[in-house]
Amino acid sequence: MEILKPDICVIGGGSGGLSVAAAAAAFGVTVVLIEAGKMGGDCLNTGCVPSKALLAAANHVHAMRSGGAFGVDAAAVDVDFAKVRAHVQGVIAAVAPVDSAERFTGLGVRVIKGHAAFKDKRTVAVGDKFEIRARRFVIASGSTPALPPIPGLDQGPCLTNESIFDLDVLPSHLIVIGGGPIGLEMAQAFRRLGSAVTVCEAATPLAKDDPECAAIVLDQLARDGVVLRSPVKVIAVAHDNGKVTLTIESATGEETTQEKIEGSHLLVAVGRKPTVDGLGLDAAGIRYERSGIVVDKKLKTTNKCVHAIGDCAAGQLQFTHAANYHAGLVIRNALFRLPVQVSNDVIPWVTYTEPELAQTGLCEAEARKRGLKIRILRWPYHDNDRAQAEHLTHGHVKVITKTNGAILGVTIVGAQAGELITAWTLAIAQKLNIRAMTGIIMPYPTLSEIGKRAAIDNFTPSLTKPLVRRIIRWLRIFG
Repeated sequence: MEILKPDICVIGGGSGGLSVAAAAAAFGVTVVLIEAGKMGGDCLNTGCVPSKALLAAANHVHAMRSGGAFGVDAAAVDVDFAKVRAHVQGVIAAVAPVDSAERFTGLGVRVIKGHAAFKDKRTVAVGDKFEIRARRFVIASGSTPALPPIPGLDQGPCLTNESIFDLDVLPSHLIVIGGGPIGLEMAQAFRRLGSAVTVCEAATPLAKDDPECAAIVLDQLARDGVVLRSPVKVIAVAHDNGKVTLTIESATGEETTQEKIEGSHLLVAVGRKPTVDGLGLDAAGIRYERSGIVVDKKLKTTNKCVHAIGDCAAGQLQFTHAANYHAGLVIRNALFRLPVQVSNDVIPWVTYTEPELAQTGLCEAEARKRGLKIRILRWPYHDNDRAQAEHLTHGHVKVITKTNGAILGVTIVGAQAGELITAWTLAIAQKLNIRAMTGIIMPYPTLSEIGKRAAIDNFTPSLTKPLVRRIIRWLRIFG
């Protein structure tokens, strides 16, 4: 058995783990990275990258079919799903070298393929071949799709985000269990590619987002032809002769009714669970719960030599960029002993439907829950010249501020919301006042002007105050 004694041992070759390994190696720190599966983790292989590639294909189909509004009459659009799949796999292949073992070896990281498990508080073993005794450990083991305990679900094939991109045929009728971001992104994509799609959601679709803005996304899904059943409970799944049948239960007043939905394929998208099994956390004195590994504000576990980041850390947002954010905090704390404190309030998130739905900071409901006195500023897409030129007029920007103008949060629903939210994320992180957003010179015509108009709206009421009018009249005396 080979014994290694690096400064840092990273468990997990997903986005967060790779960020820690690359940064530490850049500072000349000895690093061992352990990954049992594919380098790049869920984001590259089964998550962000393939899903956005599929959405891009679906949106191209939609754009071609919508050309009439621009005076462009395209012929019938034919979808070759085999080529769509090849496009998705090609995008993964194009990105993969950046996350490859070869690249990280070149950066000075010792990459080990295998399953990591703690033997004690300071030792990790990889089978019977390696034993790593590091000064610091970082667990970045990620998450896996959660499967609900529905009778019959395990009696036949069902898709998750880890398998849906391996489909070689376009589903004739895709049934989706789960009305969160993953479920609705895939629902819209497959609908635009030509599948019939039914979504079954037990509670409220896009429940974590601002309901006012989420309603605009749901309206577009309905116009696309996605059938959304909510709230319903899936009480049974049956597989027979290549078909899948769901029995759903819904309540109307005091009456409960049942009905069956038959489809060709079933996608389960009810969330993800942290990957903690088999890591030997008990042997390392690391506390964990159903929601993941327990961490403090520095992302340290109950074993102070071990950090946990990304999806496997309890109480944290499960996004690739959140894991990268965590990686930066860990590097600052572990290498430079700088004080750090994780905050979910500065992490944006985006649902990549069309229109996109982006959020950063506090939404209106959360701000009110905290008892804050707030102002709400809005500006619609349809009052923007670029949006009119491109027929992208559905949506608006919604800004939440304190009464003194401090920016608390922003929700954007509309075209390129995921790009437009970045400036607002910076504003919140830097604790800027809404005045700062009014002074930015935006290029014309761009969608970015919508945010500035929302900021200017903060000062509209003051324009009609008698005192302001008197001051202006007085100043006019001087020419």
